[in-house]
Amino acid sequence: MISSAARPVCPLSGSNGENGRESDTADENDRAGDPGPGAVDPRCLFCRIAGGAEPAQIVLDSPDVVAFLDARPVFKGHTLVIPRRHVDTVVELPAELVQPLFTAVQRIAGAVMPAFGAQGSFVATNSRISQSVPHMHMHVVPRVKGDGLRGFFWPRTKYDSADEAADYASRMRDALE
Repeated sequence: MISSAARPVCPLSGSNGENGRESDTADENDRAGDPGPGAVDPRCLFCRIAGGAEPAQIVLDSPDVVAFLDARPVFKGHTLVIPRRHVDTVVELPAELVQPLFTAVQRIAGAVMPAFGAQGSFVATNSRISQSVPHMHMHVVPRVKGDGLRGFFWPRTKYDSADEAADYASRMRDALE
């Protein structure tokens, strides 16, 4: 798991996401030298996670898609689903990745119920505005009635320990089988 204290800054975003909210924008100047769509960018935090160079609680690993627990979840079990290849936003997502990405999102959204006792899920993505890491990602957040999540203000929490995060990841993997 990536602790928020040790979370590296993604040079493409200009933000490390530690301020309790995602950045307002990922500035185009921060993308200087961007290797382009489809490439793996070693400067990108999510590319490094997908490639195994950065630790994370991986819950799904396929040829095209990787899913892992958000290090600063809205609710425990909050999962990020990303294309393995570097793509900045959903607008730039190649057609051949739409099906594998959204199939993974659908599976994760279904798995949060048995894994965490959720009654449903909230699924969302940002494109540039409020996108803390400029690598396309979908948020899948477990929900229960009365959980307090209102609108688009996402208060963040932390796992109590690396062991607790590993337990949540294990429960998600089990529910995906």
